Amino acid sequence: MKILSFVTRNNFAAFVKISALAVIVSSSHPIIGSYAQTTKTMSTDGTSSIDVNEDIRKFCGNIADAARDKRYLLQREELYKLQTQVDERIEKLKMHRDDYKNWLDKRNEFLATAEAGLVEIFKKMKPDAAASQLEIIEKNIAAAIIMKLSPRLSSQIFNEMDAKVAAKLATIIASTTDRALEETQS
Repeated sequence: MKILSFVTRNNFAAFVKISALAVIVSSSHPIIGSYAQTTKTMSTDGTSSIDVNEDIRKFCGNIADAARDKRYLLQREELYKLQTQVDERIEKLKMHRDDYKNWLDKRNEFLATAEAGLVEIFKKMKPDAAASQLEIIEKNIAAAIIMKLSPRLSSQIFNEMDAKVAAKLATIIASTTDRALEETQS
């Protein structure tokens, strides 16, 4: 964090000079492992020597926090982008779910209307004609239609049907009413 406060005080030129010094020194001297070799430099008066390695270590130590902060910032930005993408996908899925729900509601409404219309058609048919039609359609649909007819008309249709088909339809109707009773009791 020291390097950040150093740079934020508008001393960018000094920061660049120190960075350039570190690059020059590190490129002119080999680095072994993660530590630079000790290099002594003579000052202009030729009397004192400076340990350049120590300056490099201090510089690298000073920018380590800034580098870590930058890495965390980049990771945070990446996570934010991913979260945004996930949120967009969730919104799209919600839209698809709503579309599907609307379609399903329309379908159920149509089926209810069609079923009511179909029941009305079978109510107006003669029992022998209704029986022959109900014998060839799917058994669950036939049972549902018969359940919605009056008991008098249903019994007349059962009388006109083949005994095996009538027995299957009666079994379906009985099991449906048994399930309905069990659900109301529980």
